Amino acid sequence: FLKALSSVVALGANIICNKIPGLAPRQRAICQSRPDAIIVIGEGAQMGINECQYQFRYGRWNCSALGEKTVFGQELRVGSKEAAFTYAITAAGVAHAVAAACSHGNLSHCGCDGEKQGYHDQQEGWRWGGCSTDVKYGVELSRRFVDAREVKKNARRLMNLHNNEAGRKVLEERMKLECKCHGVSGSCTTKTCWTTLPKFREVGYALKERYGTALQVEVVRATRLRQPSFLRLKQSHGYIKPTEMDLVYLERSPNYCEEDVATGSAGTRGRFCNHTSPHTDACHLMCCGRGHDTRQDTRVWQCNCKFQWCCFVKCNTCSENMQVFTCK
Repeated sequence: FLKALSSVVALGANIICNKIPGLAPRQRAICQSRPDAIIVIGEGAQMGINECQYQFRYGRWNCSALGEKTVFGQELRVGSKEAAFTYAITAAGVAHAVAAACSHGNLSHCGCDGEKQGYHDQQEGWRWGGCSTDVKYGVELSRRFVDAREVKKNARRLMNLHNNEAGRKVLEERMKLECKCHGVSGSCTTKTCWTTLPKFREVGYALKERYGTALQVEVVRATRLRQPSFLRLKQSHGYIKPTEMDLVYLERSPNYCEEDVATGSAGTRGRFCNHTSPHTDACHLMCCGRGHDTRQDTRVWQCNCKFQWCCFVKCNTCSENMQVFTCK
């Protein structure tokens, strides 16, 4: 489904959208009405999965089970901290990709941020100019599409919706103001400014920090229908709610040592580990006490590259023998 827009139009949005696995009914409706948007949404969801795999590359849980069949409708059945991060990074990825596509003129119904026009502050001496990224549009389409899969009225729905919103808030908080000076000989007699998106890696690091301080919550049910009403901090006195930028989880994380589809664990058998590391990629931690295998490996790469006139690069081939450790 991440083919060129022309192929989507040619085959017909209806056919394409019915073939995408994992879409909820409301997501399918958005796909059929906005086939150009579904391409960008898919790219944003994939960007979120890629960032998840980068941020957790040295952990027992490394996001590897995500995105194998479809980037849509991801579900870690256990309401863990890892599930919280997954939902937040995916929602942020979709918002980021949509906002970027709007700025580049690649989506219908949106463009630059129309609200950022004229002078921002006469005293500060600068005015809005250029193309400010319409992050609000990206956030709104992310909210409409990503949140649409939450149809069951249960505690997990409240958790997922909260983490989706937290991911988008972190993106909005990291929007940047860029400015350009205009005047004689580089003087700054006038200045135009515009907003730009942060690099998505920044959002990944920020959400990884919030993963580290994620809060365990429990559901408070409405008295009449006993339906989940809102989340409060577990073991707190009174009804203390998490803030809108906290990541929240319902259940403690499994250890991720063994393969388990329900928890999204690929297990750690065969994973590379670091014999001398003090971090989570250390062999005694990564291998869960099962021990590790050691083998000799040869790494080969291009080295000492020099530019030759004209016009090619000449390189030597370097190699080194190294020990490689993998979990039993």
